[in-house]
Amino acid sequence: MITLTDTRKAVEYFEAKLEFTTGPIELDSMIERGESINIIDVRNEEDYRKGHIPGATNLPSDVWDSLEGLSRDRTNIVYCYHQQCHLSAKACKFFAEQGYPVMELEGGFETWQQRNLPVEK
Repeated sequence: MITLTDTRKAVEYFEAKLEFTTGPIELDSMIERGESINIIDVRNEEDYRKGHIPGATNLPSDVWDSLEGLSRDRTNIVYCYHQQCHLSAKACKFFAEQGYPVMELEGGFETWQQRNLPVEK
């Protein structure tokens, strides 16, 4: 049975979603405009080497503690494999706990590729 949702909670949820997530088309536009962002790929190194979003820094989960490549003065846009992968959400939580500004790329690298956006190797 479907119940009515609390609209106040819905507003809070969607405000947070808009503040802390972005889509591939939006990210591509940010890159083209030269916005001050930092792109972090949390997939394993082998997959990163096969192809990644241009300018992305690879920071797989086994080296998150190093915080290498993250920026405190730019938004770190974090992505993983695909929409069902929660690796980037876990990374965003961890990086934010360390004081780094973060956003999650919805859809991950899979959606980036499906949109035929540039890939760097």
